[in-house]
Amino acid sequence: MEGDSEPEESSWAHLPDVCLRHVFHWLDDRDRSRAALVCKKWSCAMYSGSLWRCRTITFYGQPSRARTLEFQSALWYTKKFGKYLKHLEIKLSNPYNTPFIKKFQMTMKGLLSHLGKCNSHLVSLSIKYLELDCLIWKNVVRAQFIKNLATFLKRMSKQLDYLNLKGARITLEEGCELLNSLSSLTNRSFISEINIEDFFSLHLSVYSSALFHQTMSKFHSLTILTFNYNCISDELLDILREHSYHSLCTLNIKCHIHDPHGQVVSGMSWANLAKKASKLNVNFFFERVMKHDHLARILLVEIPVSSISLRSCYFSDPDWTMRPTLTNLLPAYWHGLQKLTLELNNDHELLDDELLQLILSCKRLLFLKVWAFLSVSFMERLLQNRAERKCILTTIKVRIYTAQDDSTEEERLLADIYRKFKYLIDSELNYFVITYPMV
Repeated sequence: MEGDSEPEESSWAHLPDVCLRHVFHWLDDRDRSRAALVCKKWSCAMYSGSLWRCRTITFYGQPSRARTLEFQSALWYTKKFGKYLKHLEIKLSNPYNTPFIKKFQMTMKGLLSHLGKCNSHLVSLSIKYLELDCLIWKNVVRAQFIKNLATFLKRMSKQLDYLNLKGARITLEEGCELLNSLSSLTNRSFISEINIEDFFSLHLSVYSSALFHQTMSKFHSLTILTFNYNCISDELLDILREHSYHSLCTLNIKCHIHDPHGQVVSGMSWANLAKKASKLNVNFFFERVMKHDHLARILLVEIPVSSISLRSCYFSDPDWTMRPTLTNLLPAYWHGLQKLTLELNNDHELLDDELLQLILSCKRLLFLKVWAFLSVSFMERLLQNRAERKCILTTIKVRIYTAQDDSTEEERLLADIYRKFKYLIDSELNYFVITYPMV
């Protein structure tokens, strides 16, 4: 009879462990904890180390109730399963007053202390935009946070492979203290990737610091180094050539208008580094450093440049002209440049011909992003050359600035150009072009 039959067992009960863990991987903490109550097998899946290798904890300055619960959950699970952790990211969202920063410091002290005792697998740590030079960081709180972080980095130095402290805005001495923590056990560090962009406070001439050079000499296996141009010197390039030539692949260099960048760096130092580190690619990111004489001191022909980004950030300067940079400086990298980003407020200067000639001369250029005052016909000329295989661009992103309120006519012309080259755009290009009124 129907009442005597055994209830049919769900097919979920026979799901292989590897599949069950994959399902759990896509659940958030709350759903995982609920799923773990279903049965003993699902509870065991909850404790699988592979589920807890990557964690992000966001400290919200003014959290809603939901975000408070999210933060508390993330912190609790990070501590509970901390022994499995391999990748940890800490985020500060809108820190707004000193009491919040004090609470953040105390919470981080407990978290780092706990992980320092239970974890032996952490390979990646990211704590971005600390902005330790802000007034909400009182001296005592700031000093205690740096001390706790330095202690943690020392404990993790043997296994840590990636460190991101972008935007820390720290003093030279404090910054070197943190970096030295990575090599304090053996007086050398084999970490492969460091991001110290905006790591030091504004206006610091880091390039002249013997302490910084001594600190960087302890890194012996750097693969990717991201930092500011105010750190660059002949001494630093020689240190990289001596200690990391066998591994160094990428230098990401930011040059900001408020950072000192008037130092003289020898082209020979760059040439020696490029010769020894044969896999090296250098990516430059300029913010409001646009004048030709400033760029000429930095963009030396000996540098193996693969990417350049020049951003004026909507600031206009009547004494600045872009033409010499497009015609004299950038063509020197025709053999290696793969990515070019130009965000220019060039309303007094027509650059269509110079920009097109630069693009055609760069034989490896794949990515082009331009925000500038250009004529719409520039796009037709560019696409025509791309159709004739005179360049190899795969990504074209252009914002054509216009001084007119009504850009209807320009938009109509762009639509016509799109239709003319639709076969090419749809099949071969990542393409996005618009007009943008700048009045």
